[in-house]
Amino acid sequence: MNNSVNMRQRDLRPAPSEIECKGFKFLITDRPSDQTIQSYLQELKRHSVTAVVRVCAPSYQTVELQKEGITVYDLEYDDGTYPPTIVVDEWFKLLKKQFHDNPDACVAVHCIAGLGRAPVMVALALIELGLKYEEAVELIREKRRGAINAKQLGFLEKYRPKSRLKQKNGYKNSCCVQ
Repeated sequence: MNNSVNMRQRDLRPAPSEIECKGFKFLITDRPSDQTIQSYLQELKRHSVTAVVRVCAPSYQTVELQKEGITVYDLEYDDGTYPPTIVVDEWFKLLKKQFHDNPDACVAVHCIAGLGRAPVMVALALIELGLKYEEAVELIREKRRGAINAKQLGFLEKYRPKSRLKQKNGYKNSCCVQ
Protein backbone atom coordinates (compact mmCIF):
# COMPACT_ATOMS: atom_id res chain seq x y z
CA MET A 1 0.00 0.00 0.00
CA ASN A 2 1.49 3.34 -0.93
CA ASN A 3 2.04 6.02 1.69
CA SER A 4 -0.72 8.42 0.56
CA VAL A 5 -3.37 5.67 0.70
CA ASN A 6 -2.09 4.63 4.13
CA MET A 7 -2.23 8.26 5.37
CA ARG A 8 -5.76 8.69 4.01
CA GLN A 9 -6.96 5.57 5.83
CA ARG A 10 -5.32 6.76 9.02
CA ASP A 11 -7.11 10.11 8.72
CA LEU A 12 -10.49 8.33 8.71
CA ARG A 13 -9.96 7.22 12.28
CA PRO A 14 -11.46 9.53 14.88
CA ALA A 15 -9.29 11.37 17.38
CA PRO A 16 -9.01 9.88 20.87
CA SER A 17 -12.32 10.32 22.69
CA GLU A 18 -12.65 10.79 26.44
CA ILE A 19 -15.97 9.66 27.86
CA GLU A 20 -16.79 10.44 31.46
CA CYS A 21 -19.74 9.03 33.34
CA LYS A 22 -20.48 9.28 37.03
CA GLY A 23 -16.84 9.89 37.90
CA PHE A 24 -15.48 7.12 35.68
CA LYS A 25 -13.27 8.25 32.77
CA PHE A 26 -12.44 6.27 29.63
CA LEU A 27 -10.33 7.13 26.60
CA ILE A 28 -11.17 5.31 23.36
CA THR A 29 -8.35 5.34 20.81
CA ASP A 30 -7.11 3.55 17.76
CA ARG A 31 -4.09 1.25 18.00
CA PRO A 32 -0.65 2.81 18.27
CA SER A 33 2.51 1.30 16.80
CA ASP A 34 6.12 1.38 17.92
CA GLN A 35 6.56 4.34 15.54
CA THR A 36 3.71 6.34 17.11
CA ILE A 37 4.12 5.29 20.74
CA GLN A 38 5.64 8.61 21.89
CA SER A 39 2.72 10.71 20.61
CA TYR A 40 0.31 8.08 21.98
CA LEU A 41 2.02 8.34 25.37
CA GLN A 42 1.63 12.13 25.34
CA GLU A 43 -2.09 11.73 24.65
CA LEU A 44 -2.42 9.24 27.50
CA LYS A 45 -0.66 11.63 29.89
CA ARG A 46 -2.94 14.50 28.80
CA HIS A 47 -5.91 12.41 29.97
CA SER A 48 -4.28 11.05 33.19
CA VAL A 49 -4.48 7.47 31.92
CA THR A 50 -3.30 4.84 34.42
CA ALA A 51 -4.10 1.73 32.37
CA VAL A 52 -4.39 0.76 28.71
CA VAL A 53 -6.57 -2.14 27.67
CA ARG A 54 -5.77 -3.75 24.32
CA VAL A 55 -8.71 -5.68 22.90
CA CYS A 56 -6.82 -6.50 19.68
CA ALA A 57 -3.52 -8.25 18.99
CA PRO A 58 -0.48 -6.39 20.39
CA SER A 59 1.17 -4.08 17.84
CA TYR A 60 3.69 -2.23 20.01
CA GLN A 61 6.12 -2.68 22.87
CA THR A 62 4.77 -1.60 26.27
CA VAL A 63 8.10 -0.58 27.88
CA GLU A 64 7.61 3.17 27.30
CA LEU A 65 4.15 3.07 28.85
CA GLN A 66 5.31 1.03 31.83
CA LYS A 67 8.16 3.50 32.47
CA GLU A 68 5.46 6.16 32.89
CA GLY A 69 3.48 4.01 35.34
CA ILE A 70 0.81 2.99 32.82
CA THR A 71 -0.18 -0.68 33.03
CA VAL A 72 -1.14 -2.48 29.82
CA TYR A 73 -3.73 -5.27 29.90
CA ASP A 74 -4.48 -7.65 27.04
CA LEU A 75 -8.16 -8.61 26.71
CA GLU A 76 -8.10 -9.58 23.04
CA TYR A 77 -11.18 -10.87 21.27
CA ASP A 78 -12.20 -11.24 17.61
CA ASP A 79 -12.75 -8.18 15.43
CA GLY A 80 -16.36 -7.39 14.57
CA THR A 81 -17.70 -9.44 17.49
CA TYR A 82 -18.60 -8.83 21.11
CA PRO A 83 -16.49 -9.90 24.08
CA PRO A 84 -16.80 -13.37 25.58
CA THR A 85 -17.88 -13.57 29.23
CA ILE A 86 -14.31 -14.08 30.50
CA VAL A 87 -13.19 -10.84 28.81
CA VAL A 88 -16.18 -8.94 30.25
CA ASP A 89 -15.42 -10.30 33.74
CA GLU A 90 -11.73 -9.33 33.49
CA TRP A 91 -12.68 -5.86 32.16
CA PHE A 92 -14.81 -5.14 35.22
CA LYS A 93 -12.21 -6.55 37.62
CA LEU A 94 -9.54 -4.26 36.24
CA LEU A 95 -11.89 -1.24 36.16
CA LYS A 96 -12.82 -1.75 39.82
CA LYS A 97 -9.16 -1.97 40.77
CA GLN A 98 -8.07 1.02 38.67
CA PHE A 99 -10.83 3.31 39.90
CA HIS A 100 -10.52 2.09 43.49
CA ASP A 101 -6.75 2.70 43.54
CA ASN A 102 -7.05 6.07 41.80
CA PRO A 103 -10.58 7.54 41.62
CA ASP A 104 -9.41 10.32 39.26
CA ALA A 105 -7.82 7.86 36.81
CA CYS A 106 -8.74 7.40 33.20
CA VAL A 107 -8.66 3.96 31.56
CA ALA A 108 -7.76 3.89 27.87
CA VAL A 109 -9.05 1.11 25.66
CA HIS A 110 -8.17 0.48 22.03
CA CYS A 111 -8.77 -1.91 19.20
CA ILE A 112 -7.41 -1.35 15.69
CA ALA A 113 -9.48 1.67 14.61
CA GLY A 114 -11.26 2.41 17.88
CA LEU A 115 -14.69 1.87 16.33
CA GLY A 116 -15.76 -1.65 17.31
CA ARG A 117 -14.31 -3.63 20.16
CA ALA A 118 -13.04 -0.70 22.26
CA PRO A 119 -16.34 1.24 22.15
CA VAL A 120 -18.23 -1.94 23.08
CA MET A 121 -16.13 -2.29 26.23
CA VAL A 122 -16.81 1.32 27.22
CA ALA A 123 -20.51 0.88 26.42
CA LEU A 124 -20.62 -2.09 28.82
CA ALA A 125 -19.17 0.11 31.57
CA LEU A 126 -21.68 2.87 30.82
CA ILE A 127 -24.54 0.36 31.03
CA GLU A 128 -23.20 -0.84 34.38
CA LEU A 129 -23.19 2.80 35.48
CA GLY A 130 -26.91 3.05 34.80
CA LEU A 131 -27.27 4.14 31.17
CA LYS A 132 -29.64 2.34 28.84
CA TYR A 133 -27.76 0.68 25.99
CA GLU A 134 -29.14 3.25 23.51
CA GLU A 135 -27.83 6.11 25.67
CA ALA A 136 -24.42 4.47 25.99
CA VAL A 137 -24.12 3.96 22.23
CA GLU A 138 -25.33 7.49 21.48
CA LEU A 139 -22.81 8.97 23.92
CA ILE A 140 -19.96 7.05 22.26
CA ARG A 141 -21.12 7.82 18.72
CA GLU A 142 -21.13 11.56 19.47
CA LYS A 143 -17.33 11.35 19.16
CA ARG A 144 -16.86 8.12 17.27
CA ARG A 145 -19.31 8.19 14.39
CA GLY A 146 -19.94 4.72 13.02
CA ALA A 147 -18.80 3.01 16.22
CA ILE A 148 -20.36 -0.35 17.16
CA ASN A 149 -21.68 -2.65 14.42
CA ALA A 150 -25.07 -4.40 14.29
CA LYS A 151 -23.83 -7.62 15.93
CA GLN A 152 -22.24 -5.65 18.77
CA LEU A 153 -25.35 -3.49 19.12
CA GLY A 154 -27.47 -6.64 19.50
CA PHE A 155 -25.13 -7.86 22.25
CA LEU A 156 -25.38 -4.54 24.11
CA GLU A 157 -29.17 -4.57 23.80
CA LYS A 158 -29.31 -7.96 25.53
CA TYR A 159 -26.66 -7.16 28.15
CA ARG A 160 -28.04 -6.85 31.68
CA PRO A 161 -26.03 -4.90 34.26
CA LYS A 162 -24.92 -6.66 37.44
CA SER A 163 -23.97 -3.61 39.57
CA ARG A 164 -20.29 -4.32 38.93
CA LEU A 165 -19.16 -0.69 39.18
CA LYS A 166 -21.19 0.50 42.15
CA GLN A 167 -19.15 2.29 44.75
CA LYS A 168 -19.89 2.86 48.42
CA ASN A 169 -20.04 6.62 47.88
CA GLY A 170 -22.50 6.30 45.02
CA TYR A 171 -22.07 7.90 41.63
CA LYS A 172 -21.57 11.41 40.46
CA ASN A 173 -24.59 12.52 38.47
CA SER A 174 -23.70 12.91 34.83
CA CYS A 175 -22.07 11.47 31.76
CA CYS A 176 -20.31 13.47 29.07
CA VAL A 177 -18.02 13.28 26.06
CA GLN A 178 -14.90 15.46 25.88
